Amino acid sequence: MTTIVVGWTPDEFGEAALTRGIEEARLRGGRVVVVNATRGDALVDERYADEEQLAGLAAELGGSGVEVEVRRSMGADVGDQVLDVAADVSADLVVIGLRRRSPVGKLLMGSVAQRILLGADCAVLAVKPVR
Repeated sequence: MTTIVVGWTPDEFGEAALTRGIEEARLRGGRVVVVNATRGDALVDERYADEEQLAGLAAELGGSGVEVEVRRSMGADVGDQVLDVAADVSADLVVIGLRRRSPVGKLLMGSVAQRILLGADCAVLAVKPVR
């Protein structure tokens, strides 16, 4: 069975990745493993889902018709956490939402997307929200 890992955040970028991940799972007859991760600053990290956001995610995924597992994690690097899950489940594809960052922003903050693109052992699909 095809396994697709989706790096999910509770925003438009995470929704774009999740929508495409579900579409890919339907096309490939596979399952989706959703990863929501933080560096440990969850109280100030807007991309780390709270209980209400997770409940909304569960409701959204319940009607998808695709087998879905949701994992939350905390660690030093969000990109590494997504890559660790991808390795753990032998992912065939990783789907991530892509946000625009300035070169200085990438230098100061790093780039989760870049880390995943360069470190993944499988195909990576980077998507942008429809504007």
